[in-house]
Amino acid sequence: MELRMVVFAAAIPALGVAGYGQTQPGAVREMESQERVTYFSGIVTLEDGTAPPDAVRLRRVCNGLFHDEGWADAKGRFWFKIGKDDRGSGSGDAAEAVSRPASTDKPLGFSYSNPITVALEGCEMEVVLAGYRADRVSLKVAGVGATNLGTMVLHPISKVSTLTVSATTLQAPPNARKAYDKGLEAIHARKWDAAGADFGKAVQAYPKFAAAWYELGEARLGHGDAAGAADAWRESAKADPGFVKPWERLTAFADLKQDWAESARSSDVWLRLDPDDFPGAWLYNAIARARLGRLDDAEHSAREGLRVDKDRRIPRLSYVLGLILLEKHRYAESAECFRDYLKLAPGARDADAVRQQLSDLEKLPATRQIHAP
Repeated sequence: MELRMVVFAAAIPALGVAGYGQTQPGAVREMESQERVTYFSGIVTLEDGTAPPDAVRLRRVCNGLFHDEGWADAKGRFWFKIGKDDRGSGSGDAAEAVSRPASTDKPLGFSYSNPITVALEGCEMEVVLAGYRADRVSLKVAGVGATNLGTMVLHPISKVSTLTVSATTLQAPPNARKAYDKGLEAIHARKWDAAGADFGKAVQAYPKFAAAWYELGEARLGHGDAAGAADAWRESAKADPGFVKPWERLTAFADLKQDWAESARSSDVWLRLDPDDFPGAWLYNAIARARLGRLDDAEHSAREGLRVDKDRRIPRLSYVLGLILLEKHRYAESAECFRDYLKLAPGARDADAVRQQLSDLEKLPATRQIHAP
């Protein structure tokens, strides 16, 4: 069987909505207008109550699938909206539309179901900042209007917190730091051109400003210039080789281009900086090594990723390990990995395809169920 690597989870499937009650048309329209959009808000802090030291990403997790919702602002505050016909906006990236009716004809029934509430069943929100962890919170709609998710506290993870803040930031002269701070305000407001100009001024004033180079890459990416973003991330890594964040971005960029040699190289550097706190780095590394035909190394990386991912936040690791074992003709182990993946991410876009793969494996004669020596 051909080894096919599928990187990270895809979009949430559209959900049909049924169950409109026997209500007068005007009342139905009023309920719909109120419930087409739901707003969520909250704040992110460190353990001591202070604002996070860097930009915090907001991420919706539904059935093991990830959807970025944007960023918290410089003070840790955030808001975003999820709507029936809206792709999301607020302090972050465009969100996936999470609910669309199967038909414009609304069947009669005995109750009215908020389509957004239905779509968000089982969904949680997490905040992401390299070097920190925070508990997820349930995305339950509190009612019409805004839902406050409260305070989400970031806890430092071992030594990695020192790798996600560049030492060069403390050495930046005042004019460079001022431009950098202005750039952060612009990037939180999604003003990509203004952010790029400010970060450009910061690195011109202080070429070794690794954090500014990194954020310049983020601004260029927001503007649609992926190649320019990668150039900025390379400059960030060059300015501070111990700064882990640009290696994360460079690895993902190489993976997107299917440049497996570069993805393996970048993730190797990332993992040398810290092999114990980034299961995603092991996932990228496993995929790249498998694509390069280095299956033993790929298996090692996938298993290391599973070791590090104690909370099983990246179900894709199980699937990738299953594909690697499938290629190595270790069918029983491969099937077990596929079962694990489906248990962790039953609603994944490729779940039906994985179920078919699993069914095919289970039909193999017992004599072909090869285990590891």
